[in-house]
Amino acid sequence: MSYATREKESLWRFLLQELKPKGKLLTPFNVISIPIMLVAVVLLYIRFTQGLGSITNLDQNYPWGIWIGFDVVTGVAFAGGAYVLTFMVYVLRQEKYEPIIRATVLNGLLAYVFYAGALLLDLGRPWNVINPVIGNDFGVSSVLFLVAWHFLLYMIAEFIEFSPAVAEWLGWKRARKILHSLTLGAVIIGISLSTLHQSGLGALFLMAKGKIHPLWYTEFIPVLFFVSSIFAGLSMVIFEGSISQKVFRHQISSDHHAVHDDLVHSLARICAGTMFVYLFLKALVFLHGQQWVHLNDSMGYWYLVEVIGFVLIPCVLFSRAVRKRSMMLIRTAAVLALIGIVLNRLNVSVIAFKWYEPVRYVPTWMEIEVTAAVICAEIWAFRWIVNRMPVFRESPDWVNEEAEEQGSEYPELAQEA
Repeated sequence: MSYATREKESLWRFLLQELKPKGKLLTPFNVISIPIMLVAVVLLYIRFTQGLGSITNLDQNYPWGIWIGFDVVTGVAFAGGAYVLTFMVYVLRQEKYEPIIRATVLNGLLAYVFYAGALLLDLGRPWNVINPVIGNDFGVSSVLFLVAWHFLLYMIAEFIEFSPAVAEWLGWKRARKILHSLTLGAVIIGISLSTLHQSGLGALFLMAKGKIHPLWYTEFIPVLFFVSSIFAGLSMVIFEGSISQKVFRHQISSDHHAVHDDLVHSLARICAGTMFVYLFLKALVFLHGQQWVHLNDSMGYWYLVEVIGFVLIPCVLFSRAVRKRSMMLIRTAAVLALIGIVLNRLNVSVIAFKWYEPVRYVPTWMEIEVTAAVICAEIWAFRWIVNRMPVFRESPDWVNEEAEEQGSEYPELAQEA
């Protein structure tokens, strides 16, 4: 038997071994999530055999529902922490964020894979998903064409950013060295793409003037989407990081545990500043559009709930939490900010869309159930990877030895890249 054959068999046995569950099976999350995903499998079978109308309330008047409004438009905003942190670590050299960079990139990658993948569920003819990519029937100047390419290329860039962890897991030293050398280029391309498609998602709604309530429609939707993706992504980093510190505490070194609170406080400070900028832009749009007249009805009250309750209040909480160094206030503000992003994206894409119609779109329980299953599947994938690859735990010793041999100026950064 040749050496190459033995290597392939050894890798195959390793992968089969890694597929086995690790840890307890009957955890609270497993007990809740498994039935949700099993029901979703049945519902998706019905959807793909009998059409969208079999399980959704979508129609010609409301072609975009919660699968687009939440899974894609909201989910992509939640993944914004990846491009923000990679910019700070690899471009600005803010090395203190290194302990959380891999987890953040992994979360961003999985968010795009699962949430952008949810587009297939919403398409009446899923095989036509290639049309926006090749420009067929859309044209290469359409916003959808640009967003499709941004999504595709950004997922590739994020995979390259995370790929050194995969190489370390498999013990591929030479491949890890090559992939690590591509990281900075992938980060720069990824940041450029992310800023474009975060705003590009907002640009999709510029074509819906007259269909979106005036309190939410503005020609500055792309700018608002981009700015809000910054504090949305960092709020998700704070939220998920707080959970991961408990769930994966056995994998996190004592040094990383010690600096966690300082990192969260730094992120909270950025969130507070970004939310203030977002509020300032919202105020400019509101005053310039002379929208006072729209506040004295139910949609106006709902608008105030979104802006005051889930933007202004968490902004103030973030500011107070930074001054008082209160982790509880920071986590509360992060949760409120995330709820605010959900409301904003759903208001633009679903709730305030054709608000004047006598019969409005309301998602069925089956649509909500499938959305919950997508979220559960992403968490399962995240947990599976974290339990096997060096995401929170330290990289193998040979990575540090490699960095020392190369005389890297940033050996810790080389380890986490």
